[in-house]
Amino acid sequence: MSTTTMPIRHRVRPLAVRVFPLALVLGIIAIAALVVLHVVVGTVDMTPSQALAALLDRADDTLHRQVVWGLRLPRALTGVLAGAMLGLAGAILQTVTRNPLADPGLLGVSSGGVLAVVAGIVIVGRLEGSETPIDAGLLLPLLALAGGLLAGLLSYALSWHNGGSDPVRLVLAGVLVGGMCSAATSLMLLWADTYNVQRIIRWTIGSLNGRVWIHWHTIWPLALVALPMGLLCAGLANVLQLGDGVAASLGLRVERARMLLLFAAALLTAGAVAVVGGIGFIGLIGPHMARRITGSDVRRLFPLSAIIGVLLLLASDLVARTLAIGWVGQLTGLDLPENAGLPVGAVMALLGAPFFLYLLLRRR
Repeated sequence: MSTTTMPIRHRVRPLAVRVFPLALVLGIIAIAALVVLHVVVGTVDMTPSQALAALLDRADDTLHRQVVWGLRLPRALTGVLAGAMLGLAGAILQTVTRNPLADPGLLGVSSGGVLAVVAGIVIVGRLEGSETPIDAGLLLPLLALAGGLLAGLLSYALSWHNGGSDPVRLVLAGVLVGGMCSAATSLMLLWADTYNVQRIIRWTIGSLNGRVWIHWHTIWPLALVALPMGLLCAGLANVLQLGDGVAASLGLRVERARMLLLFAAALLTAGAVAVVGGIGFIGLIGPHMARRITGSDVRRLFPLSAIIGVLLLLASDLVARTLAIGWVGQLTGLDLPENAGLPVGAVMALLGAPFFLYLLLRRR
């Protein structure tokens, strides 16, 4: 009697699973390289060896140490956390709303934070004098955080219907709240004096210019809470993206899970806007690029979206620092420094607008 042995088929892991660890490692290496470039590149010329010596507190020139430790390093570190927060927030919102065009501005959080900052600058400028240095402390970041969270809460409340929130109603409510906040911001601009207009515009566009250690100490506690919260919600998001009916049949409390994810996205967005302003498109582009690499499994999508968000923000900031906008002042008559750089939000808008148009045409 002969026995037949069946061949053993080894299970081959999907490509997205196999590529994910390599993508994470390469992303972290690229972030480290961009941070080094941030330390080396700038208006003050220094060689890589001089920048490294200043970073290790062995610089012969005290100016190099002041530039590296006082300006370039905190700016780069702040960009790392802000990019990760915006990238992760975009991935969460695209998953929860099942809308590939969603980004951190969807709930009106960005517009609400910017409105709170603009109102603070204008009101303090009118009451205490236009040159009051309100930007130097924690007042503006706290205002932006509060305004962003309130706008997100209002969007969620407006989307509530028949005992729960609906993704479509949530998108519409977010558009409504964001539009109202943007209109109010425009009205506040008309009330502002000339001195504060430039500061307000940088907040509305988003910028890493002038981000120093006070901004780093503001953003890292928020990131310490919001980033782990968003990453740990990946399991809930995986089930939720199957649809409310399927998720409920699997035992998930749909409304509680959606509320938790939306709160994490609002906290991530408000925390980033509180420090760097209303930088757009990072939360739109990052998750799409991550999804091309890892697929739709949220457990891989969320961390890679955060990493790509960092890469986008740091790379755009390097471009913004190297492009002088003195010619804009000559054309418009604005009092701009000759070597002033572009706000990073403007660079992201130049990249993001064509990408958004590509997504719209592709979906058609």
